[in-house]
Amino acid sequence: MTYSPKSDFIRTMQERGFLADCTDLQGLDEALINGVVPAYIGYDATAKSLHVGHLLNIMVLRWLQKCGHKPITLMGGGTTKVGDPSFRSEERPLLDAQAIDSNINGMQQVFAKYLRYDDSPQGAIMLNNAEWLDGLNYLDFLRDVGRHFSVNRMLSFESVKSRLDREQSLSFLEFNYMILQAYDFVEIYRRHGCLLQMGGSDQWGNIDNGIDLARRIADAEIYGLTTPLLTTSDGRKMGKSQGGAIWLNADMLSPYEFWQFWRNTTDADVGRFLKLYTELPVAECDRLGALEGAEINAAKIILANEVTRLCHGAEAAQTAEATAREVFEKGGLGDDLPTVALSAAEIGEGIAIAQLFTRAGLAKSGKDAKRLILEGGARANDAAVTDAGQMIRAEDLATPLKLTAGKKRHALITLSR
Repeated sequence: MTYSPKSDFIRTMQERGFLADCTDLQGLDEALINGVVPAYIGYDATAKSLHVGHLLNIMVLRWLQKCGHKPITLMGGGTTKVGDPSFRSEERPLLDAQAIDSNINGMQQVFAKYLRYDDSPQGAIMLNNAEWLDGLNYLDFLRDVGRHFSVNRMLSFESVKSRLDREQSLSFLEFNYMILQAYDFVEIYRRHGCLLQMGGSDQWGNIDNGIDLARRIADAEIYGLTTPLLTTSDGRKMGKSQGGAIWLNADMLSPYEFWQFWRNTTDADVGRFLKLYTELPVAECDRLGALEGAEINAAKIILANEVTRLCHGAEAAQTAEATAREVFEKGGLGDDLPTVALSAAEIGEGIAIAQLFTRAGLAKSGKDAKRLILEGGARANDAAVTDAGQMIRAEDLATPLKLTAGKKRHALITLSR
């Protein structure tokens, strides 16, 4: 039987498709209606930007705040030094402290666009678990915290079990990750009264560990909530495209390319993504998602505009739509297309057009570019490219050269002055 929530937050999670599982849904619901609930999600600093795969849980934090509660964004300055083994086939590359700090600086840029950080009861706060993990005494930690963990139980978690079932190595360093993450929950509960940890469904075991540890050593009544791990209707992992990760920082992926990613959403995903990634009313999301034929394209533009507005601002969304209209409807170049500027020295006596497709990010490698050309998917200034070895010289770039891969991916090659 479906639970009928009393709190705005749980109701929103259910109606919009965010809720995968909860350790005690009724208990959490009661806590949410009895006062402001601080809740956190952790982000390890493995790259300089968050990507679309993180966006669903960022929206969860945004809805939490809109429903009157307190979001906590936890930067994993400490846990990144270990690396989360969840559902990975191999150990993550270890980063040094300087690289981790640099990544955190890049990741922090996106949160202020979605959350309000201030001193109010609902004001978001940002923490770094290096604050309490870096100074731990190992022997004290083993005695006071490690003794509460059963290796048998840890081995039963799906994230670990799947790795061992494939006979893939799981280092002792990685095995400690779930203990450190559990300890994070205890510290944030003690320091900030945090009652809820949220994350993707792959984090269920880690979250459950934290709740169990907090009950044992702090007598805390706390909760865990997970969101579904999303794939697109055609089975691809959400956040991946032919060109790689869809980054949320504009210096790693242009707002136009970000907008275009959402504009290219498969018809079957439009309604679901509108509920998850925009703030449009659920009924309107359902109406737009039910459109068919040419009308669904209008819904995709609304989706792209709404998501881009939240991430990059209204002006960037408007500019991206105008650029797309100019490119696709008028055949123009557009002012906001991804651009690669080459100097005359770089071009020399000429550069193969296949190499330009790679430089522009329209192909992953020279081999990929040659395959694209061979299969008829490459165009230059809207003319088919048939020779991967076709040479482009500096004089050919007196005006920008528009490269097209497939029907919807474009870039400009210009001559730097």
